Amino acid sequence: MTTRLLALTSIGLLSGAVLFAAGPALATGDHAGRHGSAALGQPGRVDLVARTVEIVMGDNYYEPEQVSVAAGETVRFLVRNDGSLVHEFSLGTARMHAAHREEMQMMVAHGVLLGDRIDRERMTMDMGDGRTMAHDDPNSLLLEPGQSAELVWTFGKAGTLEFACNVPGHYEAGMAGSLVVQD
Repeated sequence: MTTRLLALTSIGLLSGAVLFAAGPALATGDHAGRHGSAALGQPGRVDLVARTVEIVMGDNYYEPEQVSVAAGETVRFLVRNDGSLVHEFSLGTARMHAAHREEMQMMVAHGVLLGDRIDRERMTMDMGDGRTMAHDDPNSLLLEPGQSAELVWTFGKAGTLEFACNVPGHYEAGMAGSLVVQD
């Protein structure tokens, strides 16, 4: 096979894989918190924060495992990764997390997520359609071991959500918590 034909075949296969992996996310909305869940809400304003919730991430667990909020409440989550691996704190529905896990798998496949660190240069890599692997969703934090960050969120209507780590294998190992939005 010539080098040119091999390159074109690789691009075609990669494009197909990207579209296949993005399918669930495209079907459920974008990653700005608009996946069709009224309970999820939207990014919050710091000046409207009603309370702060501290979240500690360990290797495949969260502390606390459950958080309750009120519909319309603006919460500041202070998140710290005490684990030895890269972990994520992502707010969403089970369906949203399933779609996001596909994207996170691509980040591993492209050398962005490297177990205990993030290759931030590769996060800016163009996927061929102007999109990158920036992981800049407003409902999510991706942290290396020892890092801390905050996420401010205003919750929508009553419902049950999750906070989860969608790094491949982590959700499946139980790294998800219950987030109850109450009236």
